[in-house]
Amino acid sequence: MDKKPFRGKPARGGRGHVRNVIFVVLVFVFIFALFAAYGQSQTLKEIPISQAVADANAGKYNKVLVNGDQLDITKKGDNTPSLKAYTAPNPNLKDVGFNLSKTTFEYKPSSSTGGTLATIGLEYILPTLIVVAAIFFLMRSAQGQGNQALSFGKSRARLYGNEKGKVSFKDIAGSAESKQDLEEVVEFLKYPKKFSHLGARIPKGVLLVGPPGTGKTMLARAVAGEANVPFFSISGSEFVEMFVGVGASRVRDLFAKAKKNAPCIIFVDEIDAVGRRRGSGMGGGHDEREQTLNQILVEMDGFEQGQNVIVLAATNRADVLDPALLRPGRFDRRVNIGLPDRKDREAILKVHFKEKPLAKAVDLDALAAKSAGSSGADLANIANEAAILAARKDHKEITNADVTEAFERVAIGPERKTKVMNDKEKELSAYHEAGHAIVGHVLPESDVVHKVTIIPRGGTGGVTWFIPPEDKSYHSINEFKDILARMLGGRIAEEVIYGSEWVTTGAGDDLQKAAELARDMVVNQGMGSNNLRNQVFHVDDGMMLDRLVHERDYSDETAKTIDDEVERLITEAATRAREVVKANTKYLTALKDKLLEKETVDADEVKKIFEGSHMPKTAALY
Repeated sequence: MDKKPFRGKPARGGRGHVRNVIFVVLVFVFIFALFAAYGQSQTLKEIPISQAVADANAGKYNKVLVNGDQLDITKKGDNTPSLKAYTAPNPNLKDVGFNLSKTTFEYKPSSSTGGTLATIGLEYILPTLIVVAAIFFLMRSAQGQGNQALSFGKSRARLYGNEKGKVSFKDIAGSAESKQDLEEVVEFLKYPKKFSHLGARIPKGVLLVGPPGTGKTMLARAVAGEANVPFFSISGSEFVEMFVGVGASRVRDLFAKAKKNAPCIIFVDEIDAVGRRRGSGMGGGHDEREQTLNQILVEMDGFEQGQNVIVLAATNRADVLDPALLRPGRFDRRVNIGLPDRKDREAILKVHFKEKPLAKAVDLDALAAKSAGSSGADLANIANEAAILAARKDHKEITNADVTEAFERVAIGPERKTKVMNDKEKELSAYHEAGHAIVGHVLPESDVVHKVTIIPRGGTGGVTWFIPPEDKSYHSINEFKDILARMLGGRIAEEVIYGSEWVTTGAGDDLQKAAELARDMVVNQGMGSNNLRNQVFHVDDGMMLDRLVHERDYSDETAKTIDDEVERLITEAATRAREVVKANTKYLTALKDKLLEKETVDADEVKKIFEGSHMPKTAALY
């Protein structure tokens, strides 16, 4: 839940918007008043008094309005004045030379003192006041913009601390080791003398490293909540602007504020946005990001001692950070927050389902078992989707079916039952998915088949879902080779049943993933053949984005060897998958028929259909 800062000035966006509207309205009023006061006199054409007398005596005028020393003349056929002429104030028209019988003359009533004041006010005072008001608001607006310009280099960090509903370590399930490391940071902030008495130095920085969605930001909030100290939160990207020097200025301002509020915590989320390795950009020492990083390095390892300010930072790309940022004295501690194991997943699910009406039949342990590889954010999404599905079906509580459907929606995408396939496409899809299933079921190092369906889900035309029986930290070469063969099982089944010339585009995603896995084995894991075994040719993708010229750390000959090795792995996997499919065509067809009948087949039924299936010796790796 988002928290509101307990300090800081209120937002000025609404006030500035109102001021701008008032300014625009005043400008329009000013323009309207000018037209009202001077518009008529400016539209009348001035003629000499002699011409006015001659034309009036010739009967060319309909009416002449005598307004002081000004004559407003209306021509024959017109309804409004179009000419003007000037005489002495309040003239004697006969003395001027007018023939009073030829033209109608009217006199504007003489203005009283009040009228004169009203006229003066309308013509002079009101426009003057409007101009003064407009200048005043213009100056205020300029002053506000000047203040914004002056605050451009100020830190945009949000300050938290006294808000209600603080996060504590009890609110976070799992991550026991990570919480233990961070609990010591809380003790440093709460009882600094306990450590200084023994000569221990308070760590200046703690780097939280882990995949997205594992709770790094939540753990940082829990540290602030447990320590009961102010908590400055900012994203790494908020330091960097297009203007050089702004990021460094914001860093100085942030640390200055933190020192005033010490003891406190500064939390920088996604620090890799500003903390990447120096020398990788095109700007050299003048690069804005590098200047910002240099200022962070100075602030974290300055000459001042005894400042109880701890910097927490989170990233999922610790490999691209500058070494100077990671050395002791800056980020003294590195807390690795990995994906939760089965026990932690169950605990996380219980937290997210705690406030939801859950049916007694729902087995969260079974859900935790089959959600291997899910992050805390994924599990939270499963709980939320289950509640949405239950509400959509008007359930009073969340059932096991709701939880299962929510898990499948999050893991492989929602069902697209509205997509219509003809009988031929259904049969092809059934053979394709059965090919994945039979190869994965027979090969010993593959995962267990969880579900097979020909109902389109997400961006696929069907899904064969494999779930590992337990969490794994390491994978062997044989396991990867079985997975490669399983990935190609769908394309090979199409080839065996319909012929090599009738394979379809349905295996495009499978082929792409197989190629990526094979290349990863060779380039990053040292799992190539004897020529490439135990050699790694990894190039940092994060740093490649910052380079003008993409360079390889190996020769063209080695690149050709890598390509050949990837091709060898793919060819071997296709051959093994073909041997399995040919040896178990009967079971392949049986699963195809069941899929055409039911569209979805679960793990128990797949296992029953595949009873008696076997792996031919030609498909064995050892």
